[in-house]
Amino acid sequence: MSKSQKPTEALTYEQAREQLAEIVATLEAGDTTLEEALALWERGEQLAAACVEWLDGAQQRLDIAESDEAEGESPTDEEEP
Repeated sequence: MSKSQKPTEALTYEQAREQLAEIVATLEAGDTTLEEALALWERGEQLAAACVEWLDGAQQRLDIAESDEAEGESPTDEEEP
């Protein structure tokens, strides 16, 4: 990881997706050395995993909200002690 790259944990979904799209475009252009292409590929794998993690988390939140709604609860309802 270069000094200018943030760790994937520090990126928003949109930032990770944007960086991944840039990497794909760079690799598709084919204007990199093998070493650069490998480094880009590895970064792309990290970014793709971060995006999947974000999407899985969003899906879990939606599933919980749907479950709460089906049980007649609002997602913002709090249980009383």
